[in-house]
Amino acid sequence: MRTGAAAGHTGYFHEAAVYSSERELLDIAVPFLLGGVAAGEPTLVAFSGPHADLIRRATADDPGIIYLAGGDMYARPAGAIAEYRKLLARLVAEGAQQIRIIGELAASAFGATWDWWARYESAINHAYDEFPLWSMCAYETATTPPGVMADVLRTHPRTAGPNGEHTPNETYLDPVSYLGEPQPAPADPLLRQAPAWTLVDPTPAAVRQAVRSAAPATLTSTGADLGGFMVAVSEGVTNALRHGRGPIRVRLWISSQRMVLAVTDQGAGPKDPFAGLLPLAEADPGGLGLWLSHQLCDHVSMHRDATGFTIRLTAGDPDADR
Repeated sequence: MRTGAAAGHTGYFHEAAVYSSERELLDIAVPFLLGGVAAGEPTLVAFSGPHADLIRRATADDPGIIYLAGGDMYARPAGAIAEYRKLLARLVAEGAQQIRIIGELAASAFGATWDWWARYESAINHAYDEFPLWSMCAYETATTPPGVMADVLRTHPRTAGPNGEHTPNETYLDPVSYLGEPQPAPADPLLRQAPAWTLVDPTPAAVRQAVRSAAPATLTSTGADLGGFMVAVSEGVTNALRHGRGPIRVRLWISSQRMVLAVTDQGAGPKDPFAGLLPLAEADPGGLGLWLSHQLCDHVSMHRDATGFTIRLTAGDPDADR
C-alpha cells in the first residue's frame, strides 16, 4: 500500500526537493522520513557529510532510517542506477510496498559533468518505474546554477516544498523526449587547443597503443583508472566501426590531469535514448560498449552535430584545466 503524497500512485514517484536553507531542508526531509518509518516502509537517506549529520540530529537518529554512503552511490550515473536497482529489487523481494529515499548529488556534479547527471535524473523516471519508490532529490537554490535548476525541473515530474506541497512541474518532459533532444557538445577549454593526435579509420588496437604512448605519467596520481579508460576507448572505437558510418575520426587531448578522447563517425548515433545509462536487455557483447564506458570513465558525453555523432571519454578530473 502506498502512503503519503504517493498514495494511489503506481511505479516511481519522483520529486525534486528544492530548498533555500537548512531549515527548509529539514521541513521537507523530516516529515518525509518519519512518515516512512511510521508506515513501516524502508526509509533511506543518501546525503553525505554535514547534511547527513543535520538529519540525524533532527530525527534523533531514528533507528528506522537507513543511511547510505551518498558519495559512493553517486560516483557515476550508470553505476548509481545499477546499485539502486539492485537495492530496490532486494527491498521489494523482502516485501516492501513502498520505499522512501531522499538524497542529493555532490556540488561537483554541477560542473563539467552535469550533462550526464541531467541524463541520469531523466532516465531514472524509466529505470525505477517498476518499483514502488518515492524519492526526493534535494537541490539548494543558492548553490545550484540556474541552468542546472532548469534541467532539474525538466527531469522531475513534481517538486516537494517545505510547506508540505507537492507541485507538478510545468516544464517536465518524459525521459524519451528529454533524452532525445539534440544537445550541444559540452564546452571544454582543453578542446580549444589542437589535439595531441588525430587518427582516421583506425583499429581499436591502434587507438589503444596511441593512447598508451601519450598518457602522461602524472595522470595516475589523480586517481584516474587508465585500465578502465583503455577498455572504454576500445569499446568506443568498436561501436563506431560496427554501428556508425565512416570515415571515423579519433582525437586525443591531454593535460597533466586528464585525457579526453573523442570518437566521431558519420552515423546518427544510438537509437536507444537510455544508451549508456542502462544495459541493453538483448545486446551482444559489443552492444554493451556505451554502458561499460559510462561505468569506467570519469565523464562520458555524447552529441550529434553537422560533423556526425561524437562520444567523448574522459580519464582524470573532468573539472581540471577549467
